[in-house]
Amino acid sequence: MEFAAEPWDYLAASEAIDIEHPLVQSIASELRTGDDIAYARAAFDHVRDQVAHSMDAGDSRVPWRASDVLEQRTGLCYAKSHAYVALLRAGGIQAGLCYQESSGILHGLTAALIDDRWVYLDPRGNKPGIDVRFSPSENCLAFPGDPVRPTVYAAPPEPVLEALKAMSRPAAIPADVS
Repeated sequence: MEFAAEPWDYLAASEAIDIEHPLVQSIASELRTGDDIAYARAAFDHVRDQVAHSMDAGDSRVPWRASDVLEQRTGLCYAKSHAYVALLRAGGIQAGLCYQESSGILHGLTAALIDDRWVYLDPRGNKPGIDVRFSPSENCLAFPGDPVRPTVYAAPPEPVLEALKAMSRPAAIPADVS
């Protein structure tokens, strides 16, 4: 992995990763019951299971800010990663955003420092043919055979964020946008 920012930036807020929002703080507080691994797992399960993938659910909303994703309980893979990163950071766990190329589109996922090891985690959500799960020790991705771009970002790259903001309905972002 390559990091696009300083270590402390992976704990900071940004426009899309609004960790100080009351809803993000409230959910983080509810989920924080054990050590960092238990918390990271609970946050992962929350985003994977309580926030529908917009395209899978046929939901026309396209939230992109973490608090909006958590409030509306829907989001594309990119937005679900924003929500997961926000919850991790609100719990004091360093986390960032990364991207994978899958069939010509960009797929958003998360990298997190879990138990002194950076791992890729994909809170996209399950459906037939996709079974994502939390693991503190191995990369668990929705599309395990597709290449992951090596850069971990502290905030979404501007082309990705602008594409999300411009969407009027759920759509995939082409792999060449970032």
